[in-house]
Amino acid sequence: MFTKKKSSKSDTKSVVTIDVFSNKNYIFAEDEFKPLENKLTYNTSNFITSYVSNKDLISTKVEISRSIPDEDIPDMIDIKAYEELGLDQANSYVISSYEVAEGGEEREFYIFVAEPERLEALFLPIKKETKYIDLIIPEPLLYKPLYTKEILQDNSTHCFVYFTQHDASITLYKDGEYLYSKSIEYSLEQIYNKYCELMGEKVDEKEFYTVLESEGLKTTHPEYQQNLMKIFGEVFITINDIIIYTKRAFDLDMIDHVFVGSENGPIIGLDDYSQNYLGLNSSDFNFNYNINNNEWYTDQFQSLMLLSSFEYMEHNLDVVNLSMYPRAPAFIYRPSGQFIISVFTAVSLSLALPLYYLIGSYISDAEIFALNEKNKTLTKEAKKYKEILGKKRADIKLLDENIEALRNTYDTKAKTLTSIYDKKVNYRLKSGLFHVLAKELHKFDVHINELYTEEDTLYISMVSPDDKKLTEFIKYISQTHFDDIKEIDIERIEKDPSKSYYKGLLKVVR
Repeated sequence: MFTKKKSSKSDTKSVVTIDVFSNKNYIFAEDEFKPLENKLTYNTSNFITSYVSNKDLISTKVEISRSIPDEDIPDMIDIKAYEELGLDQANSYVISSYEVAEGGEEREFYIFVAEPERLEALFLPIKKETKYIDLIIPEPLLYKPLYTKEILQDNSTHCFVYFTQHDASITLYKDGEYLYSKSIEYSLEQIYNKYCELMGEKVDEKEFYTVLESEGLKTTHPEYQQNLMKIFGEVFITINDIIIYTKRAFDLDMIDHVFVGSENGPIIGLDDYSQNYLGLNSSDFNFNYNINNNEWYTDQFQSLMLLSSFEYMEHNLDVVNLSMYPRAPAFIYRPSGQFIISVFTAVSLSLALPLYYLIGSYISDAEIFALNEKNKTLTKEAKKYKEILGKKRADIKLLDENIEALRNTYDTKAKTLTSIYDKKVNYRLKSGLFHVLAKELHKFDVHINELYTEEDTLYISMVSPDDKKLTEFIKYISQTHFDDIKEIDIERIEKDPSKSYYKGLLKVVR
């Protein structure tokens, strides 16, 4: 059948992912993805998701003329499914499909078909516990969110090889679109059985899986390594045949990358073995989904089911859903619910007017009572806060007075400190200048008749037998002491008429 995705439900609070093959269930709630410890129960706030393994499906790609109206597409898909896959006309099947996003003269659809008996065997026990299953995804489409969530780029051809306990599948995607898938007879259980056949005895199963998961193909046990290499040699012969077929059938130039993994974790050395054997770039199938999870490794199918659930709930797109157990419609959409609502509506209308006035009166009384109680409470609160505000204003006033007094004290001390600093740093002792001038006077044979100061001005009465000595002295100190002297001046130099020397009054401003 041609299915259309329903819009997400606002009451969905968590997503439960169920693997019916490994009996492992996970729950995504409160932004954490973890194993579901409790038993499955009916809870409408849970979105229930599972998947069908590749070996339980058959699929094909069909073309339908664009002239066929949309309302006839579901019937045409059913007809094409029976024709292309050779289904038994006497039996009914669960059929779902999606349209390939490509242009062309014909519309192309991928069809996935499962037998209802097989689905019931797998999922009916789950349905009995949860009452519904929202989404059952075909395994080949689990990889689609890797591209829609941009974990992988959709411009390459990728091959996914994944081993589970019950199945092993090879799936190819080109440019983000599903291309082909096939199961091979090398599930983890089958690999164990083949190993026992090679050993000629029953090997401890727990020990085998421990070695496979912890050491893989690089094990130091010779018998394990030899037999595992032989088994996986057969595996990759099969994979290589499938790759050769798909390249020819789908006209592929190359496979850009191979991802190899298992539900129990990466098998050490398997990606290197794949790359060497197939000659293709290979790596572990282990992606970062940006989901909070405290486990060292989570089965990749569990994470992919979670991402597929997000896609289903977030986007109103055509989707492949093989679930035979959708949740019951809301009460208002059920026939019984609509009948009860109609009866209740008719009775309510007949009683509407008297009930309106009666209820209105009760509501008014209740509102008045509630408002009076609220007014009392608010009055008491207002009084309390007025008292608090009055006290705070008094405290603020007192603090302002203290601040003003402290500010005056600070200003006084600051001025005193500034004055002291100026005296200590900027004041230049007069004695220093006196000492310097005394040396210079002696150097130029100039003597002092009288010396006195007025604030920063020094007056020197000089005498010398030669007036040139006086002028040379003045010129020298003005040139060599300009940093210490702001101004130097001499009013006149004259000869004492009663004596044989010259004198002059020198003014020096510091």
